[in-house]
Amino acid sequence: MTAIAQAAPATHIPSPVEPLPHQLLTALGQHRIATTGQLHALLRPHARRQTVNTPLNELRRQGLIDSTVLPRSRGTRAWYLTGDGARIVKDFPALRGRPPYPITSATAASLKTPHTLTVLRTHLAFVADARRRGDEHGFLDWTPEVSHPLGDGDKVITDALMHYTLTDPGQRTKLRAFVEVDRTTMSSERLASKLIDYARLWSYEPQPVGRQRSRQPVQAGPGWLRWYPVYPRTLFVLTSGSRQVLDHRIRDLQAMTAQHPLVATMARTVPMGAAVLEDIEEQGPTGEVWTPLNNGQPRSWTEL
Repeated sequence: MTAIAQAAPATHIPSPVEPLPHQLLTALGQHRIATTGQLHALLRPHARRQTVNTPLNELRRQGLIDSTVLPRSRGTRAWYLTGDGARIVKDFPALRGRPPYPITSATAASLKTPHTLTVLRTHLAFVADARRRGDEHGFLDWTPEVSHPLGDGDKVITDALMHYTLTDPGQRTKLRAFVEVDRTTMSSERLASKLIDYARLWSYEPQPVGRQRSRQPVQAGPGWLRWYPVYPRTLFVLTSGSRQVLDHRIRDLQAMTAQHPLVATMARTVPMGAAVLEDIEEQGPTGEVWTPLNNGQPRSWTEL
């Protein structure tokens, strides 16, 4: 009697690419607020707009996201997670440890919208440039509102932490940057003083508190080594002002770099630069649009 071999059951292999609704929830968990156009450019730039509109409306029907109409925008919607949506995404692997910050109303959303959307607009310029060049920089490589302790209860909160991988032939270079986005809503002096906070983080060495419970030696060195192998570049992106106003603010950043002893010391080893957002969007972040804060000719942010 001939035995009949039984076919092995087919094994389901999950796709490495998350479905679009999952990506939309993840993007809103990461970036807080985004317009339909920004989500389209971020996740499906070569697809029809309806590809993003349909799942957004379905997620709203499910009560996971909501939207607010931007003023003077001809109906442009900005989307954000509801409380239910925030509770779901906090367990997504890509967002573990990331505070959900649910937005409770359209009014609350409108208060955060101008700055948050400008920070995301900056990110989109880097995303588009990376796609054009073949570099690696996706929607999870830009983390808004990252906080670092400075001791004594102080901390520095950067508008965004960027991860970017240059993929030149035969070589991969991983870059990181703290990004400050300025819409000219604060004084130029206050903007420039942010350099002092970054210099404090660069030099800050945590001190052990109380009796050590472990015999393991305390790692010496600055606290930022806990998160980064190299201190991130520091980039200032300016917008919402005349060219003269923005040029003056860049010069004030340069003056702080030259005059403050700790900032000047940091500038010897940490690349720092400033650029106008509209120039970044027009020429790309790797264009010669960045002014080094320790003086020099405009260049790419990768060459600071």
